[in-house]
Amino acid sequence: MLLVGGASRRFGSPKALARFRGETLADRAWRLLGDACDERIAVGRSPGLPFETIDDAADDGGPLAGIVAGLRAARYETVIVIPVDAPLLTVAALQQLGAACRDAAIPQTGPLPGAYAKSALPALEDALARRDLALRAVVGRIDTVVLELDPAVLANVNEPSDLERL
Repeated sequence: MLLVGGASRRFGSPKALARFRGETLADRAWRLLGDACDERIAVGRSPGLPFETIDDAADDGGPLAGIVAGLRAARYETVIVIPVDAPLLTVAALQQLGAACRDAAIPQTGPLPGAYAKSALPALEDALARRDLALRAVVGRIDTVVLELDPAVLANVNEPSDLERL
């Protein structure tokens, strides 16, 4: 599942459409999911994408709302979730997360990217209903495996200068 939402306030324009190594961040992430997963779902509100997205239907629900919407729509029990702004992720890293998942599997840096199981959906839905949107806190209350992944593949883009640095 690809999370493409977000206001991109610090970035200044939609991150999903920013270019990195000849392709948009959205195209790059979508391709990675196709290489790593049997199903691809994009969640969020970002116009101009070359693929369909599911609306998370929760104003200001953040990544938690996107994960809930994607888990509800997914055909499989375990879903790999990646943010659009992590362009160095690899198939190997995503496969490690998926293989380790109980209710969730996350890297040492936090809840995204991550693998989330449908068994976590009731707790995630409850947190969303209560507007307890801090994903880091929610994963602390479910059966979560924390993996040490290569920090280089977890690089996150928040500002245009971050893309230049990568």
